[in-house]
Amino acid sequence: MKQAFSRNWNASVQPRKQRKFGYHAPLNIKGIFLNAHLSKELRTKYGTRSIRVRKGDSVKVMRGQFKGTSGKVERIALKKTRVYVSGVEFIKKDGTKLLYPLHPSNLMITGLGLDDKKRRKALERTAPSAKERTTGAKSD
Repeated sequence: MKQAFSRNWNASVQPRKQRKFGYHAPLNIKGIFLNAHLSKELRTKYGTRSIRVRKGDSVKVMRGQFKGTSGKVERIALKKTRVYVSGVEFIKKDGTKLLYPLHPSNLMITGLGLDDKKRRKALERTAPSAKERTTGAKSD
């Protein structure tokens, strides 16, 4: 992987090449890095393990110094692959508060903002029917 970014690059054990892939990836691929796990209730309801974090989602911090804190997503920095959550802030020396940047892998989505029709449709596609949820068997 000599060039800055290659779609044909498969994988490497070397962390430096994995970091390079993430840093130089175009924004449509960086968006995939913004996926976060769903809570158990949402996972069973929609039949998917993770989904892309969006502004307005309710999330819970699972790792780091703010572990256990819940809040709404205020802002997303796509280029930096970071999520800013209300209630997760640090205080600067002059007393001003700033939102703390979190990586989406350290978050769990507890509530989805379903105001977007496309997002709602995509979730309904993966969601098992009510019959499947109660019996646990897939219908053919």
